[in-house]
Amino acid sequence: MPQPTLADTLAARETVYVTCAHPVCCKSAQVDIPALIDKLGPDHGSMHQDLVGLFACSDCKAAGRDRRPVFFTFVPDYRGQDEARTKRVPRPTFDRA
Repeated sequence: MPQPTLADTLAARETVYVTCAHPVCCKSAQVDIPALIDKLGPDHGSMHQDLVGLFACSDCKAAGRDRRPVFFTFVPDYRGQDEARTKRVPRPTFDRA
C-alpha cells in the first residue's frame, strides 16, 4: 500500500498540526504544507515517521528544556466532505398540492 505524500495531504485539503510532547509546554502550531512541499518536494512522505525529525519546539529550546518528540494531528476537510456528500443526495421537496 503506498504511503501518503505531502502532495496527497495538500490535495485532500487536510489541516496538519504539530504539537510538542513536553508536559510543561504542549505548544501546538499549524503546519504550512505548501511551504513544506517547497522545501522537501511533493513526493516526500507525510506520515509521522517522515516528518518527526524535521520539527523541534522552539519554546522548549529557548527555556532550556530537554528535547522531546513532537506528534502530529491530521484534520480532514470536513466541510468539503459534507458539501460533496450533500450534492449527491437529492433533497426531498415538500410542495403542497
